[in-house]
Amino acid sequence: MAETALMAANRYRLRHLAKRGSRRAATTLWLLDRTDKLLSLVLIANTLINAMATALVTEIAIAGFGRDDNVITISTGVVAFLLIVFAEISPKVIGATYPEKIALPTSVVLKPLMTAAKPVIWFVNLFVSLVLKLFRIKDGDQAHEARLSPEELRSVVLEGGHFMPQKHKSILLNLFDLETISVEDIMTPRSQIEALNLSMPVEEIKRELTTCYHNKLAVYEGEINQIVGILHVRKAVALLNQESELTVEHFRALLTTPYFIPQDTGLLTQLQYFQENRERLGIIVDEYGEVQGLVTLDDIIEEMIGEFTTSMPGAARADTFSWNAQGECLLEGATALRDINKRLGLGFPLDGPKTLNGMLLEYLQEIPEAPISVRIDGCIIEVVQVQNQSIKIVKLIRR
Repeated sequence: MAETALMAANRYRLRHLAKRGSRRAATTLWLLDRTDKLLSLVLIANTLINAMATALVTEIAIAGFGRDDNVITISTGVVAFLLIVFAEISPKVIGATYPEKIALPTSVVLKPLMTAAKPVIWFVNLFVSLVLKLFRIKDGDQAHEARLSPEELRSVVLEGGHFMPQKHKSILLNLFDLETISVEDIMTPRSQIEALNLSMPVEEIKRELTTCYHNKLAVYEGEINQIVGILHVRKAVALLNQESELTVEHFRALLTTPYFIPQDTGLLTQLQYFQENRERLGIIVDEYGEVQGLVTLDDIIEEMIGEFTTSMPGAARADTFSWNAQGECLLEGATALRDINKRLGLGFPLDGPKTLNGMLLEYLQEIPEAPISVRIDGCIIEVVQVQNQSIKIVKLIRR
């Protein structure tokens, strides 16, 4: 019973109890760190007790019924049956059913016994080690501490059941995903970046500032690839209240140095970079230095805990679309495939284009003329509207 309970005990729960000051949990962990010696102690004691019980019962049977082969056979069979039921199967089932309840108190007894039986255990393990080396098997001291892989940790979280709130479980699962997601997967695409062009007249710049939806704006000159800085909108708005005539140089003086990010940077890595560089916004560029999009610290946080803000009124959000009663869903072509897979339970490929528009253009190899329908991953996709060389509106039909 004891060895079964110890082996079945949850090590993470034991470590938790030990950190909270449980001496019995600490003793149990001490024993589990010496699995080979623990098993030797338990099995030696178990074998000796079983042999002594068999010999004792046989001797009593002979003394009471005489030295007869039938008496010896029956007594041996009875002892074997009782040992199997009461000393083997039943205790092991109980130990496996209530591991912590049994392991904690028995560990207090087993530890001093292990110390007392140290010479015997050493002698027995000497031959055990020889057998293991003969078969080229690593002993427990080298192989007992198995580490959980990220996939195994994910399974532990998924099987948390009612012990963990669904929101907490979702956050933990999202954290595991950060290793496999790049900034390109969550960025605001180049075509949707709200940026300020210093080449515009000052009056137009003022109008842009008073109607923008963001606290910080990327600023460029002429075209979007010529990013010259980041403008804090609140500081710029303060200039608008001045009576003196404003020029482009007034706004240029408020710019901070832009922070550029390679498009294949991992999300977790970028989170660390934001922390180390004390940045909250980065411009994503490709290998040629051309702007591909924009990512903020808020975007990464939302990827971990779920969306809690929106940048622009009416902007597409992952939690605002779902299947209707007819099994249909109307989406913008710029909707991210990752959001669609999460929200609608689909399996669109994520190793290529990142948006619904990009996936359809790659699949069709041309800009289609609406209406046209295709089937991808068992889902019918109907192109509803095409505008400015891109697919604007799409209807998904679940089949």
